[in-house]
Amino acid sequence: MSSDPRLILITRPGCHLCEDAKAALDRVVAVTGDRWIEKDVTEDIGLEREYGDRLPVVLLDGKEHGYWRVEEQRLLRDLTTPQL
Repeated sequence: MSSDPRLILITRPGCHLCEDAKAALDRVVAVTGDRWIEKDVTEDIGLEREYGDRLPVVLLDGKEHGYWRVEEQRLLRDLTTPQL
């Protein structure tokens, strides 16, 4: 089993929606026990090119789950539903 977090939040400094997303992810992982990490687009040109101003972006298991706002109930469901 991998120790890598299932959730990645892609952000930019000074982004007020990113701060809201961090709080939302904290609420979600408080329920699920998962972890999340943050990646700053200003430190990765590839992320900057891919996501630009469409931030924050939540990645779940390496795939885009959503952007601008965290859909907490949907994310909770997706984190707790067994993968087939």
